[in-house]
Amino acid sequence: MSAVVPKHVAIIMDGNGRWAQQRGLPRIAGHEAGSKSIERCVQACLDTGVEYLTLYAFSSENWKRPALEVNALMLLLENFLNQKRDEMVREGIRLHHIGRIQELPSVCQRKLREVMEATASNTKLHFVLALSYSGRAEIVDAVKSLVRDTAAGTVSEADITPELIASRLNTAGMPDPDLLIRTSGEMRISNFLLWQLSYTEIHVTKKFWPDFQREDFLAALEDYAGRSRRFGGV
Repeated sequence: MSAVVPKHVAIIMDGNGRWAQQRGLPRIAGHEAGSKSIERCVQACLDTGVEYLTLYAFSSENWKRPALEVNALMLLLENFLNQKRDEMVREGIRLHHIGRIQELPSVCQRKLREVMEATASNTKLHFVLALSYSGRAEIVDAVKSLVRDTAAGTVSEADITPELIASRLNTAGMPDPDLLIRTSGEMRISNFLLWQLSYTEIHVTKKFWPDFQREDFLAALEDYAGRSRRFGGV
């Protein structure tokens, strides 16, 4: 394993539905299988020293899916939080949420807040779930907050800098992702972390998310270690 380890890895977990379809299973079976890949990646982060792991778990657009699938996903989230709370506390994992939490079912909101509070002092791995998340909506919300403060006279035009905008995003206080992994071979970022991914290295694999193994995560880290990150410089 290379000594060059990204501080922050973000993942677009794609292909659960197609994985299930290929096996003649309901789509939720793919989501259930994908939860095992989450566990593998979290453990790999703990083992390699990755400090932040952000997962695109449920987008704002995903609310358009059939109600049966959405309800099953929310139940899967609730069960995941129930089952992993003690392990996160024990392993030094701090849970964060980005997205419009108020749009989630009340029980999921409550569970998220409970686990975030229980793990608030942990520092080994920051585990970030993007739920009911939209990169465009996040930027719109940041702009609205600046407009309100400008109208109130607490922010002037001269104060508005990239740093100030970043401080109003859901990810305020977190480093931008160094590496973005996307599974299933799709070559797009799908409204995910639009501001934060400006200089992020991208690794795409054709594997569906439920098939994503520890060695695939490590291969992505190796790919990242071989990149030359110049941030627009020569």
